Amino acid sequence: MSKTINKNPCIICVAITGSVPTKENNPNIPISVNEQIESTQEAFEAGASIVHCHVRNDDGSVSSDPIKFKKLKDGITKFCPGMIIQFSTGGRSGSGRERGYMLPHCPDMASLTVGSNNFPNRVYENSPELIDWLSSEMIRYKIVPEIEAFDLSHIFQASQLFKYNKLKGKPYIQFVMGVKNAMPVDRQVFEFYIETVKRLMPSANWCAAGTGKYQKIINEWSIELGGHTRTGMEDNIRISKHQLASSNAELVFLTKEICSKYERPVANWKEARQILDIPLRT
Repeated sequence: MSKTINKNPCIICVAITGSVPTKENNPNIPISVNEQIESTQEAFEAGASIVHCHVRNDDGSVSSDPIKFKKLKDGITKFCPGMIIQFSTGGRSGSGRERGYMLPHCPDMASLTVGSNNFPNRVYENSPELIDWLSSEMIRYKIVPEIEAFDLSHIFQASQLFKYNKLKGKPYIQFVMGVKNAMPVDRQVFEFYIETVKRLMPSANWCAAGTGKYQKIINEWSIELGGHTRTGMEDNIRISKHQLASSNAELVFLTKEICSKYERPVANWKEARQILDIPLRT
């Protein structure tokens, strides 16, 4: 794949909490809604223009409570005006339609995995019926989907959903690599993913996320090859083998350094909304 310099703005998404990391893993992981709002504001000021949101119970366990999602959205809207808010409908936080009960709160975006795959200790199950229901809810509430592709088949499935109007809006495809038992981090596969998205969905934008020690290399490949990228403590709690990340903002700053290396300006929230065709809600 050609390595010509792409100077288009790079959108940085920050995944602030996720469903897996705990305070025992890294005491700096934001768990409460107030901690999440504060961490998001720091990451926004550092340069992130999208925030990917999960919520937790007070004891740190996973949750899909719509009330918590609303409180988080309201706080981010207040302290990070213009930032694109993306809710997770991922399967670690709930089961079945419970995963989408927060969508009536109308985030700008929501993640959507359009097929099943293996996770480290279980199957990440996404049935056709559930995918269709989540898709219909996103259309109903005018939410832009972010397709989380854990497998090549997910890109093909996303293409079909857009083709038959089961999903609407400009396609935004995220390649997820490095999850144990799912797609490994492989440069040839990464480049094939990009080529496949361009062939099947020519108008699509793409980004990528790497887990754990692979976060930095996936950030670099994404920025180098002209895409957008995701960082944050959901995916990686360290800045090196022996040093924990102090904050989500620190990971955003490291991503910005890679943007500078490849002469990619970092997209502000207005540019990110223009690129993804996501107007401000009134």
